Amino acid sequence: MAAPRRAPSRVATPQRSAPRTATQSRTNTRAARQPNATSRTAAPARAGRNTTAAPRVITPRGNRTVTASRLRGVPARGAGRTVIRGQNYSVWRSGYRVRHGSGWRTFVALSTLSAIMIGSDEYYPYAYVTAPEDYCQGLTEDGCELNWEQVQTIEGDVIDQCVAYCPWQ
Repeated sequence: MAAPRRAPSRVATPQRSAPRTATQSRTNTRAARQPNATSRTAAPARAGRNTTAAPRVITPRGNRTVTASRLRGVPARGAGRTVIRGQNYSVWRSGYRVRHGSGWRTFVALSTLSAIMIGSDEYYPYAYVTAPEDYCQGLTEDGCELNWEQVQTIEGDVIDQCVAYCPWQ
């Protein structure tokens, strides 16, 4: 009689594999590309408000009635809010970014925008407002003018945006 045949015991050895982590290539979106010095779309760099650049003369469209709440109380950092014709909108005085196309775009500092002349009054850029074009017109309670215009971004694009211009105080 033959002895039963014994198969060697099977012990599973743990396989060593790299942990599953999703890696995504990162691009530095914060690095600003400087536009060419000869670029016509680049906003002029201004050191401060005491430059000799002539303000743009504009003619406001629509009626000159008060359509928005006060803007002067908006904080210098972060977002504030305003009410335009019964609708709430965000107001940004610095670091304003929007989703445009396939990425984020950061608007240039307000101090790089030129002042505007309405009649004999001079208005300075005060804040970006998230209002659409048809709501971006008229005056605010504190005398600021809402103006729809094309604004340069740090990435080099030009995007339509509502800008509040206020008299110097």
